[in-house]
Amino acid sequence: MEEEKAPITDHLEELRWRLVKCVVAIGAGFAATYAFSDRIFNFLVSPLVKLLPEKSQLIYTSLPEAFFTYLKVSFFSGLILATPVILYQIWKFVMPGLYEKEKRYVLPFVLIATLFFLVGVSFAFYVVFPLGFKFFLGFSTETISALPSMKEYLGLAMRLLFAFGITFELPVIMFFLAKMGIVNHTLLRSKRKYAILIVFVLAAILTPPDVISQFLLAIPLIALYEISIWITYVVRKKKDSAKDE
Repeated sequence: MEEEKAPITDHLEELRWRLVKCVVAIGAGFAATYAFSDRIFNFLVSPLVKLLPEKSQLIYTSLPEAFFTYLKVSFFSGLILATPVILYQIWKFVMPGLYEKEKRYVLPFVLIATLFFLVGVSFAFYVVFPLGFKFFLGFSTETISALPSMKEYLGLAMRLLFAFGITFELPVIMFFLAKMGIVNHTLLRSKRKYAILIVFVLAAILTPPDVISQFLLAIPLIALYEISIWITYVVRKKKDSAKDE
């Protein structure tokens, strides 16, 4: 006899509680980082400060801007700290639809996905930021000076950090999809040209409207796609070897 499927209301109720737990985790991260929001912001702005002329500084153009900027810094910091919890809740939500042998991947998924997210964020901060900011500041002249505001800088920085953090999850996602038999290396290879087109479209959407930032996101993402092909090939080969034994 087939197992009766849970009604849609049960799925919605579970989704609601998963979202509540994610919000609580973000709130806890916010509370833990708020006292250090000024230090975190100074760290975030350091790649730009190093490239600005001597004695230059960021500005805020409205009285509450600095206050709200620090609030946003704490929120984004809390979001990054809550990443393992968010990934765990995502896995727990989809887990009822998985086979028993697939459910044991929860801990590796959370750990590896968190690691790749942090690698993407670090790549953006230490590689993309210096190159991108140097490009933008190159338009300064004797009569034109860059006066970046706190609000605008934070918006740009967070957009880039999360864009790279999320896109760097591609190999992890492909690994687990391959484990579940949803994708394989043959499919990924056949769709390579479409994937490259989608990569450049995403890069144009997720990054500022300049060629430098778009290529700095698109090139690593294409490399990650190629790595994903290799990963899915290895997964398929191991599956075939296990069947032969």
